[in-house]
Amino acid sequence: MRFFYFTFVCSWLPIFIAVAQPKTGKPNHSLTGYIRDAGTKQPIQGVNVFIMENRRGVTTSRDGFFVISLPVGTYNIKFSHLGFRSQTHTITLNKTVLTEILLEDDSKDLDEITVTSEAPDRNVKKVELGVTQMTIKTIKRIPAFMGEADVVRSLLLLPGVTTVGEGAPGINVRGGSTDQNLVLMDDAPIFNSSHLMGFFSVFNPDIVRDVTLNRGGIAPSMGGRAASVLDIRVKEPEVEKLSVTGGIGLVASRLGIEGPLFTKKLSFLLAGRASFNDFLFKIMPRSIRDTKANFYDLTTKVKFQPNEQHTITFTGYTSHDEFKLASDSLSTVEVNASSTIFEYRTVNGTLKWNYFINNRLNLTTTAVYSQYRPETSAPDPGNAFQLSSEILHRQLKADLSYTLTDNHQLQGGISIIDYYLQPNQLIPGFQSNVLPKSLPIERAYELAVYAQDEWKVNDAFSVLGGIRYSELLNRGPASVPVYQEGVPREPETATSSTSYRKGHIYHQAGGIEPRLALRWTVGEGQSIKAGYNRLRQYIQQITNTTAALPVSRWKLSDSFVKPQIADQWSVGYFKNTAGNAFEASAEVYYKTLKNVVDYKDGAELVLNPTPETELLQGTGKAYGLETQLRKNKGHWIGWVSYTYSRSLYTINGPYPAERVNNGRQYPANFDKPHTLNAMTTFRPNNRVNVSFNFTYSTGRPVTQPYARARVNGIIVPIYINRNQQRIPDYHRLDFAIEFNQDPAKKRRWERSWVFSIYNVYARKNAYSVFFKMNSASLSDGYKLAVFGSAFPSLTYNFKF
Repeated sequence: MRFFYFTFVCSWLPIFIAVAQPKTGKPNHSLTGYIRDAGTKQPIQGVNVFIMENRRGVTTSRDGFFVISLPVGTYNIKFSHLGFRSQTHTITLNKTVLTEILLEDDSKDLDEITVTSEAPDRNVKKVELGVTQMTIKTIKRIPAFMGEADVVRSLLLLPGVTTVGEGAPGINVRGGSTDQNLVLMDDAPIFNSSHLMGFFSVFNPDIVRDVTLNRGGIAPSMGGRAASVLDIRVKEPEVEKLSVTGGIGLVASRLGIEGPLFTKKLSFLLAGRASFNDFLFKIMPRSIRDTKANFYDLTTKVKFQPNEQHTITFTGYTSHDEFKLASDSLSTVEVNASSTIFEYRTVNGTLKWNYFINNRLNLTTTAVYSQYRPETSAPDPGNAFQLSSEILHRQLKADLSYTLTDNHQLQGGISIIDYYLQPNQLIPGFQSNVLPKSLPIERAYELAVYAQDEWKVNDAFSVLGGIRYSELLNRGPASVPVYQEGVPREPETATSSTSYRKGHIYHQAGGIEPRLALRWTVGEGQSIKAGYNRLRQYIQQITNTTAALPVSRWKLSDSFVKPQIADQWSVGYFKNTAGNAFEASAEVYYKTLKNVVDYKDGAELVLNPTPETELLQGTGKAYGLETQLRKNKGHWIGWVSYTYSRSLYTINGPYPAERVNNGRQYPANFDKPHTLNAMTTFRPNNRVNVSFNFTYSTGRPVTQPYARARVNGIIVPIYINRNQQRIPDYHRLDFAIEFNQDPAKKRRWERSWVFSIYNVYARKNAYSVFFKMNSASLSDGYKLAVFGSAFPSLTYNFKF
């Protein structure tokens, strides 16, 4: 099986290459090129390339690339994109021509502030649905906590995206858990996308080019998660001159440098961000004055382009977080500590080679390395310990794209992932009373082969069809327990175990994942789209808390924990009016889930050698309506969106101990039916931007005590059904104002100031509600608010 995928793809490569070779005697030639921003030299996606003589046109890809096949002759070609000055070039085509077009930012018309970097009407004309792209320019104008522009948190203003509360790591997309989102940074997975235990994202805004959230239409080349794919691209390094950017803020300070290295064919980018904010805790209440919370991240990208056919890039990323609480206890391992330190590290690397074989055929080969290592420790001499885990993801993939015609594009590829997972390892400190313990290492291969066909049948109808086959191969060395049949799975019901040697494949799971998207144009600026996706997930984060901690353990699917499978159907209506100044959309989706993961009451997962005895799997469904109205032009721009969404689970095992709510349906921890988001930016001139955003959502489900009992003089709460109550609804208003230099006056040193207020009216939104039992009454209820006041901040940004 390990060689099946490679053999299958290789058998088709000669056919693809043979078909792609240009036929002799054909009168057509190809006009190809790249379109970039004249100021930043970054590629521009979605530029309209229009041939005025034959009224034909195409749009550029994410890398700013376009290709048009034309007969020999002279043509007037217009290049246009929202926020840039249009250009018209006269080009004589008597052979294949490769050109580069630089578009200048149109700072006079105030139209460069767009929600996405796509063409103005691409939301109507593109085939896929449930896909949203945001530029870093838009993200930086969204008011953020403590003035730190946050890539991931900005997604919470999009329809279908929620979180369980302030400071919670990760996002929930269309009724999915946080671990059901595949987060990619230049193709390398990020297993923890948060800094400071969930308050900020790990992505430096100075190095991000664009952010694409695929929550409905997911390409066959992407897989491995059951909810969404968040694709973050690092910007291309500057090739003309050396430049330095940075910023100073209360939470973090940033510094970056980019430019050519020896030659314009070799360029680099290096950017770092660090937080040293322990001084903020010194002025807070005494109970948290000894708390420490620091992080740093470092991103680099090197690009080597010896010619237009070959491009080699390397992207590297590393980050480290340290969070120290003044006093607490780690009860899950029965170790009491006066000070617990949480640390987690990420080390990623991506090496990519893009080979532009000819004007129709392109090959991209990528090698990925990703390591995530969380760690918890306590320094007490008698109980010192270090509890760690590790995920190692190594991947090799190849993608081949072939342009059959201007209206027909094919793509195929293969991917091999090698997983190495250390669930938990406990190492005692010097002279500690803690006993060492190490759980068995999990190893597996995830193999995938995929193909896609995008076909524009005519001006009114397009289809995007694809198929992906994926499979997980668990391999030894491993010792798999054998449980007694006819009784619930418990540690004491394990009768024996089966051992497997190193490299032996002892379990396989996989299947076909079809993908389909259709688009019908039903009028000028209007379209209806429909889609279907099947997704499989082979690795999951297991935690019995509502908001998964960064140190929570991960687990691969195996003989007992089945892969999660999601089938999603969606249909949407899209309309643009007034010269694409306004966009309106509405999408309805319905998703069924198999093998969703939940937990037994009181489950203990840390250092548990048999987590399958604590896990429960069942079925689920998620459905909802996502609407959005967006304004793209004028002094006022922005959007407002409303989402109705439900996420419901059913855990009905064969034994009472393996059921939740007696097998009846119940809402998931992140089920929030109503969400309203609004964001607007007012730009009275080229120097000032004023932004507001407002968000409202239904409170998430919680489990409250139903009654109480007295056991040996101790009052004990009694819980009946899970997630049948909710915390109070959430709402918040944020504000930001940005002061820039006059863009008409070019200066070597560019600077800007950003003042923002998070939670303007200081609402004490509940993160959770808990109860303390007493003898006088059933219980006393308490509400925990993470941010119960307004948080002002001031940030200084510079570039030279």
